[in-house]
Amino acid sequence: MWSGRSTPSTPTAAQPAFTQIDIPMTSDGTTSAWRAPATPGEYYVSEAGAGAWRAPATPGEYYVPEAGAGTWRAPAAPGEYYVPGLASEYVAQRYGIALADIAKLGSAENPHGASPLARTAVLEAMDRLHLYPSWTAEPLRVKLAETFGYRPEQVICGAGETEIISLIIRAFCEPGGKIQMPGPCFPIYHLFAEAEGRVPVLVHEATDRDSMALDVDAYIAAVEHDTRIVFITNPHSPSGTWLSEADVRRIIEAAPQALVVLDEAYVHYSNTPGYIHLAQDYEHVAVLRTFSKAFGLAGLRVGFGVAARAVIDALLAVKPTWNMGQLQIAGGIAALDDDAHVARTVGTITEAKEYVQDRFAALDRFRMVPHSRSNFFLVEILDRDTDSTKVFNGLLERGVIVKDGADSWRGLGDRFLRCDVNFKQRMDQLVDALADLD
Repeated sequence: MWSGRSTPSTPTAAQPAFTQIDIPMTSDGTTSAWRAPATPGEYYVSEAGAGAWRAPATPGEYYVPEAGAGTWRAPAAPGEYYVPGLASEYVAQRYGIALADIAKLGSAENPHGASPLARTAVLEAMDRLHLYPSWTAEPLRVKLAETFGYRPEQVICGAGETEIISLIIRAFCEPGGKIQMPGPCFPIYHLFAEAEGRVPVLVHEATDRDSMALDVDAYIAAVEHDTRIVFITNPHSPSGTWLSEADVRRIIEAAPQALVVLDEAYVHYSNTPGYIHLAQDYEHVAVLRTFSKAFGLAGLRVGFGVAARAVIDALLAVKPTWNMGQLQIAGGIAALDDDAHVARTVGTITEAKEYVQDRFAALDRFRMVPHSRSNFFLVEILDRDTDSTKVFNGLLERGVIVKDGADSWRGLGDRFLRCDVNFKQRMDQLVDALADLD
C-alpha cells in the first residue's frame, strides 16, 4: 500500500518499504536515500514564507564511476543523450534553402506560435525582473489550483514538465530502484533515470508494432513488487495513441506500491479534458502537463503537476529554490485564460491531420500509423531497401525536418519517423518530399 508519510512503514515480504532505505552517513546515525517531505523547520525561509531546503547527499547516494570520484549524475553514454528536432536555421544554412521554405516538423511546436495573452503578460512582467519570484511560483500555483479544482498545496510548478520528471525520479526512487515505462517512450524518462543511477524498465513487449498501441494487460503484468515509479503517457509519445480512463485506472490500481505518473503533455489535442482529476482519486498518482504545446510556450519553459500534498511536499524538498522566473509565472497565468488560442491551435491540428491522412493513402512506400490523438504521428517505412536514417536525410535535403526513429527513441528501430502535424502547406511539403525520394 502506498504511504505518503514522512516516516517509513516497516517492510514485509508482501509489502516492500516504499518511503525509505537507511544508508549509513556518520557514526552518529543514518540518513535516507529517499528524501521524505521536509518539515517546516527544514525549509529555507524567504520574505514570502517557506523556501526550499535540500538534504545533504550521503555517500550511499552517489554514483561512483570507475575512476573513483562520486558525482550526482552518471555521464551519459555516447549517443544516449536526448535528440531534439533540428533547428530550421541549421537546415537552411546547410542545404542552401530559404528559411521560409523549411517545414519544421520535428519538435511538436505550435504552428500559431505563443499565446497572445501570454506574450502581453511577459512584456508587462519585464518591470519585475529585479524582483525575486516566489520560490513556489505561488501566483501560478494558485491559478492552476483554481483552474483544475485542486488546492495550491497540491500543485507544483516547474521549468517545463521535464524538470518535474527529474524531481519525481529523485524523490520517489532510490538509487538502483526500478522505474517502469512503455517502450518506446519519451526519452527523458529513461535518460533522467539513468543519469540519477536508477534503473529504467522499458516494456517493449507491451507495444503493438502495427498499431503502436499499449497492451494494457502486458504493461500491468510487467509491474513488480519493487517497482517505484510507473509512467503512463496519454496521448503517448511517439505514437499519439490514447488510453481510456478505465485502462489508466487499471494500471494505477495494479501498482499501489509505486508512484504512478500520468504525463498529459499533449492532452489538448485529444479533444478530451483528459484525466487530471485522477490525482484526486488516488494518493499515489501525479498528473503532469506542459505549457509548451497548445499554449505555445516551449521557449518559456513552464510545466506543472498535481498530486496529493504528501507527494508535492516531497517534490518541493528536492526542487531548486527559484526554479521559475517572473516571466514564466506571468506567461503561464495569462496562457490559462487564452481559450481562443488553444481552440485555434487544436482546430488547425485536427483539420490538418485529417487532410494529411488522405494524402498518405496515395503513397505505397510509407504508411501513416493511424489513430494519433496528438499533434504528431508515426510514419512507417514499408520499403525494405531503405531505412529511417536515409529517409530522414533525404527529407532534410528537401527542406523537411522530422525525427528519425532510430536515433530518437530507444527500441523504436529504423522503420519509423515521427512527423508533426502543422499547416496543410507543410503537410503537402512532407508528402511531396516523401514521394520524391528515390
